Amino acid sequence: MTRLVMRFDMRHPDFATVTRADGYRAALDMTEWADTQGFTTVSVSEHHGVSDGYLPAPLLLAAGMLARTSNTVISVSALLALFNDPIRLAEDIAVLDNIAPGRLAVTVGLGYRDEEYAMFGVDRRTRGKLLDEHLRVMLAAWTGETFEHHGAKVRVTPMPATHPHPLLFVGGSSRAAARRAIRFGLPFLPDRHDPELDDYYRDECQRVGASPAIIMPGGEPCYIHIAEDPERTRATIAKNISHDAQSYAAWQQRDSGSIVLEQLRSVDDIATSRVYRVLTPDQVVERAKATGVLMFHPLVGGLSPELGWESLRLFAEKVAPRLGG
Repeated sequence: MTRLVMRFDMRHPDFATVTRADGYRAALDMTEWADTQGFTTVSVSEHHGVSDGYLPAPLLLAAGMLARTSNTVISVSALLALFNDPIRLAEDIAVLDNIAPGRLAVTVGLGYRDEEYAMFGVDRRTRGKLLDEHLRVMLAAWTGETFEHHGAKVRVTPMPATHPHPLLFVGGSSRAAARRAIRFGLPFLPDRHDPELDDYYRDECQRVGASPAIIMPGGEPCYIHIAEDPERTRATIAKNISHDAQSYAAWQQRDSGSIVLEQLRSVDDIATSRVYRVLTPDQVVERAKATGVLMFHPLVGGLSPELGWESLRLFAEKVAPRLGG
């Protein structure tokens, strides 16, 4: 069975042809549609202070998506926990887990943009210890028991519906992230395919007597846009794809960064992209057979919802019936 994933980051560059409100409305409508089409996951991301309005409040958008769906898991990947109060995070996530038990999945991440650390007054040099403290507080909060935090007695209610706690993963691409996942007994979800990191994680589990729980991506992310005429459609949406790719490329740090690592400045660049693929229905069926997963980014780079819907309708009409369930 093919795993179907949809992603939103709510970018809205200056050249977008619809309003921001139109984009958010389309994201909710598309998520509801995905729920009827067998999509396993709809993923939202988090960044702050970005000129194109990149989604800064993923839990709020996740709440709207959970209210519009019945089966699909809404994944916050990643939640930049250090820029939020851990008690409030625990409360918000517990409420969402009661709204839709077991359908909110949260991957905590450190973030990597210096601008965000400055914006929230967080010392990047202490980020590892701070994230450990956030995880400790959140896990303690979800027990429903009273515990101490900053010298005060704290009890968080309501308790989550999911036991022992809502779906929580440790994200990252470093050995420190792997050790953090083991230390807190949480599944490890690296943000990129890295066999060496997988080996290190499993060796560490064996060393400390922990059971491995890792979800290693099978390869690079690949965002699919379906078109009957890929060459013409590629030219139409090139500006949106280029904006998305160049924005991520500009954020790269020496020691960390986005998994989107392509500089796409022309239609020819996009035609050879590994990450952004404009394919015919037949090509998408072949990709599904080869990889077992299809990921859609229907509002990529502020893409018009009308163009996003064209791709999704082609999936429903000419791809889904051929996937065998």
